[in-house]
Amino acid sequence: MNTKDKGFNTKLIHAGSFEDEFGSATVPIYQTSTFRFKNAQHGADCFSGKSNGFIYTRIANPTIRALEQTVAELENGYDGIATSSGMGAISTVYMALLGASQHIISSDAVYGPARGLLEQDFSRFNVEASFVNTSDSANILAALRPNTKVLYIETPANPTMNITDIAACAKIARDNNLLLVVDNTFSSPYLQKPLDFGADVVLHSVTKFINGHADIVGGIIVAKDPEIYKRIRHSMVYMGSNMDPTQAFMVIRGLKTLAIRIERAQQNAMEVAQFLLSHPKVAWIKYPGLKSHPQYDLAQKQMKGFGSMMSFGLKGGYEAGRKLMDNVHLAVLAVSLGGVETLIQHPASMTHAGMSQENKQSAGITDDLVRFSVGIEDVEDIISDLNESLKTI
Repeated sequence: MNTKDKGFNTKLIHAGSFEDEFGSATVPIYQTSTFRFKNAQHGADCFSGKSNGFIYTRIANPTIRALEQTVAELENGYDGIATSSGMGAISTVYMALLGASQHIISSDAVYGPARGLLEQDFSRFNVEASFVNTSDSANILAALRPNTKVLYIETPANPTMNITDIAACAKIARDNNLLLVVDNTFSSPYLQKPLDFGADVVLHSVTKFINGHADIVGGIIVAKDPEIYKRIRHSMVYMGSNMDPTQAFMVIRGLKTLAIRIERAQQNAMEVAQFLLSHPKVAWIKYPGLKSHPQYDLAQKQMKGFGSMMSFGLKGGYEAGRKLMDNVHLAVLAVSLGGVETLIQHPASMTHAGMSQENKQSAGITDDLVRFSVGIEDVEDIISDLNESLKTI
């Protein structure tokens, strides 16, 4: 079925699907490491590229291809590359697009291991990295060097919820011969399509909203240009960071409900944000849907909705936040995000613990910051859980 001109929910259900010889109504799990050739010539044609036949699951697999093509269509991209984890996607992009002694500019408030990989591992190959607040384009321009090759942004940023202007970054990238990569995990293609604003590559940890059920890890990369796509797939295949067919099947199943899950979760999030905004023990809150958010207008411009992620701090600082997290009962104290369940965690001591104190402070990852991923439970229960926990402070 050609779904190019169909609506988003129709694409979620039908994009990437195909008819197999048994007439399966859903994409089957092709749980095989290797594929049988019809004859020696067929094998040779597959390896030479004359045939699109499958060879080996590390290279391509029908179940995985269905997921890749679906997400690529949702992101309005050329094609997708599924990986074993979100970090697998980030590592593959770094490996494909960065060379020795080249420079990358990245959002400072970025997923902790994404920053650590550059600082601790790619630095061994003299890859230089500058981490700046990309919500201000002047910071990006000031960080440019003659050897800058990639501009890498998260928007909204993890965990500060800063919003970066994708179109402005795309212009900087074009003017300076850079590639713009956007981590779209916090929004998903339902709320934001970075390629439409000029990005070259978009990636996700599909562990989060795209799968949405906290039962697999995985990543995906979508490129706008065929040549960039080929570079990235080449790196993925040679690094061996491919997704597993059963992983892909589960992500496809979770993906089908992406829109209705996000709609419910962000509806809940707005009510939770309003509750926290008015609570006397809350010092501050950053949620893109609140007019108090410094990039509220930009969020309205480039996002379809405000999502279900927020961060906040309590007037008692870290100790108050710790007490809050120790006393919630409905919210799960755990890392990750974007599932059907509400999650709460402390980035400075958990997901971003590998960053130096100086870098955390510079990026706005303060000790009092609590990250909250709102789920699809009854919002009255989420708010009641927070309220009862806040009473213990």
